[in-house]
Amino acid sequence: MKRMIIFCILFFCSTMVLTTVSPRKLKYKQILKKIEGLKTMVKDEDAKLLHTPENPVEGCLHKAVTCFKTGTQKLKPVSSQVNAEFIQAIRIVSRLTYKGSGQQCNSTCESYEKKTPKDFLNGFANLMQ
Repeated sequence: MKRMIIFCILFFCSTMVLTTVSPRKLKYKQILKKIEGLKTMVKDEDAKLLHTPENPVEGCLHKAVTCFKTGTQKLKPVSSQVNAEFIQAIRIVSRLTYKGSGQQCNSTCESYEKKTPKDFLNGFANLMQ
């Protein structure tokens, strides 16, 4: 009987460990959610165009993330009513870190095509997924 109870406890514990989500995945999901929220808060008309990395190669992912973080700082809110929520979303997105593979990347942020803020955020969301 004791063995059966111990087996059930071990089985329960092992299934709980397997179903937990890593903190990194939770962080990325939170950032993706904030990016999606920014799409409704960002000023798209008469806004400055931003360099938008698309389909970066494996060695240039770190550079693409850096470009997106830099571009995010240049976004403007659509109105002053959403300003506090907008600033909080920008801070959360700016905390994104990505450790590159150590390969050298020859591209720069300026080498990417400039797009509207909403297209920029769509590209950022695609990269996060």
